[in-house]
Amino acid sequence: MTVVRDALAGLPYDVVGALLVGGTEKLRGDDDYGVPLVRSLDDVEADLVVDLSDESVLGPRERFLWASRALARGLVYVGADFRFDPPAFETFPLPSVSVIGTGKRVGKTAVATHLARLLARDRDVVVVSMGRGGPAEPEVAEVAPTVESLVELSRAGRHAASDYLETAALAGVPTIGCRRAGGGLAGAVVDSNVLAGAALAVERSPDVVVFDGSGAAIPPVATDARVLVAGLNVGEGLNPYRVLVSDLVLVLSQNARAADVVRSVKDVPVVEVDLRLRPLEAVEGRIAVFTAGPADVSHLEPAFHSTALANRAQLREELSRLDVDTYVIEIKAAAIDVVAEHALERGAKVVFADNEVVGEGVDEALVALAPAREAVS
Repeated sequence: MTVVRDALAGLPYDVVGALLVGGTEKLRGDDDYGVPLVRSLDDVEADLVVDLSDESVLGPRERFLWASRALARGLVYVGADFRFDPPAFETFPLPSVSVIGTGKRVGKTAVATHLARLLARDRDVVVVSMGRGGPAEPEVAEVAPTVESLVELSRAGRHAASDYLETAALAGVPTIGCRRAGGGLAGAVVDSNVLAGAALAVERSPDVVVFDGSGAAIPPVATDARVLVAGLNVGEGLNPYRVLVSDLVLVLSQNARAADVVRSVKDVPVVEVDLRLRPLEAVEGRIAVFTAGPADVSHLEPAFHSTALANRAQLREELSRLDVDTYVIEIKAAAIDVVAEHALERGAKVVFADNEVVGEGVDEALVALAPAREAVS
């Protein structure tokens, strides 16, 4: 088509090829675009992709998929009124695995914690955790926090349910807390201190480092492998990019249909898992369970189950009418500054709960991702 040929000729770039993605009803078969036609983005050496498509040839979902493919190859993707740059990842000298997600409440931190525990069976493991509520300077949690120590942090005005504290408490490995602000569509962050946290991890010289992402944001570190925990939104926006840069994808059984979307984007191992709430200590008497979202707690036979850890007003109303002996809490949101405070004031027992990751072959798949550390001669 002359309009496309003229548009290509007018671009302020050295155009090395054109890829036809659809809209053939107006083509006669002998169209000359003035540049070679290619069959895929891998067929040419390029730095940037210009999107000249539009409705109805490509809708938003299809265009985001092409953008994801470009970004996964390190290519800038631009169009009439948009520009996507591939996230930048700094090199890292130690064996490493990152765990990322397609958004909140998909089980990402549970997977990172589970992976750290698995690897710690026979290796020295450090976790670098990135969160919006992380510390201003990277901070190392050397030992597993207790309920009392987290309450003290909360009373001092600190965020006592940050992901790094949760992981340190549940995995029992040194965890470095970092923070980030903002999150791009492809997972880059506006600002973070993760690279400083990564440097602290290197100083400790562990056998392997696990990087835990934050929501849909990706740690800005080039790890040896990535695990994606995918929700039902895996096909939306630039989430296909997250699939393309990952080596293993986990989906909750309740989101099992997401597996088909993942496989349509990339031929990658997909494992279906469940999260089973597991108290870290024996529970006794009448118990109340507090989670940040829906969870299977039927095996605990609680007298009460709240999913309101992210809603302090509702949480306080629920607590005001409870009469239980043991409070079982996920270390999320208001678990410490509201629930644990209330329970300790009453002299009741507070027990941390882990979201145990269960699924056929999941442990083997996770462990296989972590490379062995090369011996130093």
